Amino acid sequence: MTDDNGVRESAGNIFEDLNFPDAEAHLLKAQLVSRMQDTISDRKLSQSEAGRITGVSQPDISRMLKGQFRDVSVERIMRMLTRLGCDVDITVQQRGREPFAPIHLEALPA
Repeated sequence: MTDDNGVRESAGNIFEDLNFPDAEAHLLKAQLVSRMQDTISDRKLSQSEAGRITGVSQPDISRMLKGQFRDVSVERIMRMLTRLGCDVDITVQQRGREPFAPIHLEALPA
């Protein structure tokens, strides 16, 4: 919806607002990469150390943290998070019903 000044209210997903294809998947990747960046920062890791732990090159880590992750799958990002010591839970729920038991991916030992 656009107001009188030509300002449009966000749909809640910047990628949808910008008409990106696969906007929902891109938002999910952005959220996961944000958690990855938080974890790297909390652990005080360099990008090289994060790359060694995750099995990804430092330049690839740098690109992802700068928002260039279109070609990286959600599964791969989740795997990187587990290698960085994060547990990842996936919850599936039918609308209006109780969620199924979460799917749990445990952090891999360092």
